[in-house]
Amino acid sequence: MKRNQEIIRTSILGIVVNLLLAAFKAVIGLLSGSIAIVLDAVNNVSDAFSSIITIVGTKLAGRKPDHKHPFGYGRIEYLSALVISLIIMYAGITSLIEAVKSILNPSTPSYTVVGLIIIFVAVLAKFFMGMYVKKTGERLNSGSLIASGEDSRMDSIISASTLVAAILFLTLHINIEAYLAVVISIMIIKAGYEIVASTISTILGERADGGVSAHIKRIVMEFEGVHGVYDLFLNNYGPNTMNGSLHIEVDDNMTAWQIDKLERKIADRVYQEAHVAITGISVYTYNTKDDEAKRIFKDIRKIVMSYDHVMQMHGFFMNGNDISFDIVIDFQCGDRNALYHEIVDHVRKQYPTYHFITTLDSDISD
Repeated sequence: MKRNQEIIRTSILGIVVNLLLAAFKAVIGLLSGSIAIVLDAVNNVSDAFSSIITIVGTKLAGRKPDHKHPFGYGRIEYLSALVISLIIMYAGITSLIEAVKSILNPSTPSYTVVGLIIIFVAVLAKFFMGMYVKKTGERLNSGSLIASGEDSRMDSIISASTLVAAILFLTLHINIEAYLAVVISIMIIKAGYEIVASTISTILGERADGGVSAHIKRIVMEFEGVHGVYDLFLNNYGPNTMNGSLHIEVDDNMTAWQIDKLERKIADRVYQEAHVAITGISVYTYNTKDDEAKRIFKDIRKIVMSYDHVMQMHGFFMNGNDISFDIVIDFQCGDRNALYHEIVDHVRKQYPTYHFITTLDSDISD
């Protein structure tokens, strides 16, 4: 709740600042006949509208989980970031159209010292506002705030360019207004596209952050009796809302009660320290007394790991003539299934009297 309140407060501040800047720039741009300044004012209005969307998205994302959405509504924040990025792109496209019209039908701008001073103040305001909003977004893990902050920071650079164009016109009588407006528009479109691509990638489901997955594995490996942590799946249901599942390798002589107690302790500690809800822990058994199993494990592992693109072999267990293990093959391999079957056939030829139960795993987390 505190996070949402801070996002809303920051967004309200952004709305106020952007509307004030838009009003000042619109007046200056219309009085001076500067298309670049007018477009800059329009961009400030779109920034204010983006902040409104951030507020609405944050409110909706903060709704409690229910029967239909048991994992909550946190992903709405990603949708609001997507809408903001599309607005940014739309503003850039419309600005580009107006800039091209200005090139085809040029007009002479008329600047005033007061107007230039206001633009200079606007540059400083947007820059520091953008830095504040972006840092707040990074601290709160808010994609919408990060997008708004980066957009504001870019706007300050664009406004500074407009100021330079005005100075060039006043001192050297060189009018690059319309061409600068084209550059401004392209930069806005580019910024919008990058945010769209980043947000869609998040919605599709990205690889878990290496720091988070490594942290979780370190926590689990600290428990006595855990020989390995594998197959860590992490699902993102919104900023700071993540759940997952994993496999642990434990001694083959552990009882069901001992395993149950261990799993509960692991889930509780991971949630407390990494803020990730572990919804499932599966078990790989580890041969503790069979020396023959240990010898065969080393031999098979040597065969499996000799192939390119093989990242890991885990979950090995031998019980009589049954041998099971999993193979992790990276996504750079052209045909993962073909390589997997080639490896398994190789192992079977080396140990024809054994029955193998194997699984092809993906490189899903660091």
